[in-house]
Formats: sequence, C-alpha cells, structure tokens
Amino acid sequence: MRIFLLSLLLSAPAFAAPVTQGPPNVPEKSPAFAGQTRIDAVVSKTPLVVTEIASGLNKPWGVAVMADGRFLVSEKAAGRLTIVAADGTKTPVTGTPATDARGQGGMLGVGVPGDGWVYWSYAEPREGGNGTAVARGHLTGSEMRDVQVIFRMLPTLDSVQHYGGRLVFARDGTLFITLGERSIMAGRMQAQDLGSHFGKIVRIGRDGSVPKDNPFTAKAGARPEIWTYGNRNVQGAALDSRGRLWEVEHGPQGGDELNLIARGKDYGWPTITYGEEYSGKVIGGGMTQAPGMEQPAYYWDPVIAPSGMVFHSGKGAPEFKGNIFIGGMRSMGLVRLVLKGDKVVGEERLLADRKERIRDVIQGPDGALYLLTDAENGKLLRVVPR
Repeated sequence: MRIFLLSLLLSAPAFAAPVTQGPPNVPEKSPAFAGQTRIDAVVSKTPLVVTEIASGLNKPWGVAVMADGRFLVSEKAAGRLTIVAADGTKTPVTGTPATDARGQGGMLGVGVPGDGWVYWSYAEPREGGNGTAVARGHLTGSEMRDVQVIFRMLPTLDSVQHYGGRLVFARDGTLFITLGERSIMAGRMQAQDLGSHFGKIVRIGRDGSVPKDNPFTAKAGARPEIWTYGNRNVQGAALDSRGRLWEVEHGPQGGDELNLIARGKDYGWPTITYGEEYSGKVIGGGMTQAPGMEQPAYYWDPVIAPSGMVFHSGKGAPEFKGNIFIGGMRSMGLVRLVLKGDKVVGEERLLADRKERIRDVIQGPDGALYLLTDAENGKLLRVVPR
C-alpha cells in the first residue's frame, strides 16, 4: 500500500477569504441570505494521511463497510458489485441483475445496514428505456442470493443521465433513495410532477413497502413513495447527528446545492435555480426564489459536482465533529463544510494536490474516512489523522 501525507499549514489563520474557485458562471444572481455561498475559507489543524487500499476499480460509485471489515464497492461502468479486502484483493459478486451501463448508468449506490441484507441501486434496462431501481439480497461468499427488487423509478424513460442513486438508512428503519430527473427536457419537467419519481427523494420500507406517514399517500395521482420533490440530480445524502436527512445535488452550470431535507417540501427545480443552461441560456425565467419553494442551505457557483457525503462523528479527529465532507468531482478533491447550527460558516478544499475526482465518501466504524476516486482505474482510499 502507498501512503501519502497531506501537508497543512498549521500556522494559518482559522478563517480567511473564500476558497479560491474562480468567477461564478452566473454573476448576476445573488444569494438569498448572507453566507449562502462563498463562505470564508477555513484551514484545518489536523494533518491527514491518505492510504491507498485498492486500485483498478472500474468507475467505482458507492462503498460500504461490511461487518467483517471488508468493503463492498459498486463499479458503475462494469455494472457489478465487488468485495475489496483490506489487502486490496478484489472479488466480483455474482447474481446481481443486469444494468444499463451507458452514460451515467450502471451499478450505483450500495448499503450494508446490518439487518442481514445488502442493498444496491442501479440503472435497470427496460423495454422503452431504463430507470433507477433498488434491490436487496443475501451475500453468501461472493454470490448474491434471494434477490428482491424493492423499488423501481417510474415512468420508464430512454435517457442515460441523472439517475440519482444514493441510499440512506434512517433510524426508524425506513430507506431514503435519491433520484434524478433524467436531464432531458421530457424528464426535467416532471421534477414538479407528483405523479412521477423524477427529481424526487423517495422513502420506503426496507422491504419496498410504503410508510403510512409519507406526505403524499392520500393525494390522488401522487406516487406514495415521494418524500420531497423539485430536486435535480441527488448523488450525495447523509444523516446528521439528530437523524435529519441532508443532501447535495448537481446544479446545471452553476448552482450545486446543499439542502436540509424536510418532509413534503418542494426544492424548486427547474422553476428556481442559481445556475444556468450549459449554453448560457436562462432557466425558469432566471428566478432564484419563489413562494412555497425551499432555498438551499448553501450553493456553489462554479460547481463542485458533488457526489457522496458524510457527517463526521469526530472519532479520531475532534476538530471535524459535525462537519460535512463531500466528494468533489469537478473540484477534484474533498470538500469540508463547517456548520454552526444549520448554517455553513466555513469551507475547505482537501486533497486537491492529488487532482482526483472524488465519487463517494463514508466514515467507517474506526473513524477513518473512506473515499472512492472516479476513474477507469478508480481507487479506494483511507484518510486518517497523522
């Protein structure tokens, strides 16, 4: 295994000017409140050591720690799950359903919540297109048995983008699944449609059942799994110390968002956004606020392309307790946010010297952070204080 040292300037001030990130794509748009974007930079005092556990992973997307200390990694482009041992040995898992690995599809989120099942999300090939699906099974050796598909995004659409796919296991035994709005206009406009799963976060039982206290179970025409709507493409989500769900979602050109998720709320896409089309054209009349639509707790312009997030417990690094760590693909590093209450008060960009796209970040039982790099020769990394 190779070890890299991340050098930090211990004598630097705790707070400084905003993180260097270049000019905004949409400078004419202003934040709704002070500190909603480009907050002061912070410099951590905790030096970090990065250890490479495994390489040669084919576009890894999600990682979970199993009870025996091994890792379960989804290889997006290969459309498979892979067991990774502490010494870097990789063993492919057999018995999982076929995936549509075109574009942003393939094998996506993975979870091992300790209830005896392994859960994963994937782009499911279907007649007429595809859609995000979630399955679970029992892992026996390297074979997945008793596979059950517990959720299917509807309707089916022929698109190869914006699947979402993160899985978050709530304390009450339910499962949050983050979804995208499929990017193309036919899907985008359904983010505000409660009859569609596109651009939603959904909440189900771990067996696929619909919880009775979901917000739209009694609304005619609404899909009962929906928890929130008006989301764009959510590829990172995590629970805070109070058990509340937060997420990070991709904006268009500009306007990546951090949101505190609340039952039944509308997060605005595509009616309001701090971004613009990649062509430079205006989205939604150029509005950033509208009645009944939630504001992001924080946003980035230019984008970081967020994927994967975790709240640090402080184990092994008290300085990081309650901080959010987010994988940055466009920003090529690990983004750290410092919170005071529910407000972002500081931002730091870590591991930027490695120049690698970070696809997922989790915290293991040992307190270490485990990262996946987004590449055809993707890596599983362990990050701990020196």
